[in-house]
Amino acid sequence: MDVLKQTPLFPVYQEYGGKTIDFGGWALPVQYKGILDEHAAVRTQAGLFDVSHMGEIVLSGPDAFASIQRLITNDISRLEINQAMYSPMCYEHGGCVDDLLVYRLAGHEYLLVVNAANIEKDFEWISAHVQGDVHVENKSGEIAQLALQGPKSEQILRKLTAFDLSQIRYYWFAQNVEVAGIQALISRTGYTGEDGFELYVQADQAVQLWNRLLAAGKEDGLVPIGLGARDTLRFEARLPLYGQEISADISPLEAGLGMFVKLDKGEFIGRAALQEQKTNGVKRKLVGFEMVERGIPRSHYEVQVNGQTIGQVTTGTFAPTLKKNLGLALVDVAYASMGQEFDVIIRNKPVRAVVMKTPFYKRAK
Repeated sequence: MDVLKQTPLFPVYQEYGGKTIDFGGWALPVQYKGILDEHAAVRTQAGLFDVSHMGEIVLSGPDAFASIQRLITNDISRLEINQAMYSPMCYEHGGCVDDLLVYRLAGHEYLLVVNAANIEKDFEWISAHVQGDVHVENKSGEIAQLALQGPKSEQILRKLTAFDLSQIRYYWFAQNVEVAGIQALISRTGYTGEDGFELYVQADQAVQLWNRLLAAGKEDGLVPIGLGARDTLRFEARLPLYGQEISADISPLEAGLGMFVKLDKGEFIGRAALQEQKTNGVKRKLVGFEMVERGIPRSHYEVQVNGQTIGQVTTGTFAPTLKKNLGLALVDVAYASMGQEFDVIIRNKPVRAVVMKTPFYKRAK
């Protein structure tokens, strides 16, 4: 039996009531007090996530820029120092190796933040496809990542740093910021649909920062959040999960991520396949839907029209903020228009659903 990997924060899970599960080979908390309560806390106050299982790969050197431009679909020529960018990274056929964040740390130095289950695969892919004078380093084991998310996140973090957090705009970051006596990279990013920050620190300082943050945020309602609420939060905001909304078999254009595919930036891996999809139109499309009849859709459930399979659910759940059973499904493009009705096959029975606008949830500015 394989031993599950642990983040530097594993020792504190039990102290806060965390119930751990096997998540892609990692022992991670699915919940602490309960998914619905944790979800509501992030939407209304603030939540603290351990996301130290995510991977960090640093590319540096004179050809780091050109190599990243070839590897990803987005255009980092617009990226300033201390700015971050989201991008898919594709295979030649247009399917996704992963989706990631690119942080420009310095003139010739970039941090790529990748999904936990893909760290080794991504590192090998990147190492095999860089060209010229570029150094690739997997720093995942050295770095811990904490996410502080929710409308009260800035006022909580302000208690622990003299740095003016209002200076950090959305998808920008600050380096070497002292937070509770610990040096951190702080980015205004997240995976919940709320305002918030992600803090990168040395692995051996994660527990100290976790405890200081929770103590500072106690009176503001800050609580630890598990994977269960992380998934419902990102789902309501229509943020994709690798392996569900995007994968080696699902392209960014099929997944509705066309705004992150810059076909006019020059050559990159997968460009020809994505150009063909753009020119001729995708055959499948990711849509949001609401259950009309009673039932909760789940990943991989079949979607049918008149008994014919037209696609499958990528993510489905009870959406706590909207109090509805909602889902995302990859369906034949002919059935992707607003108001289209189809059946989700739940326990071998067709249950009626209707295509609706996404994101399901968008925070008030």
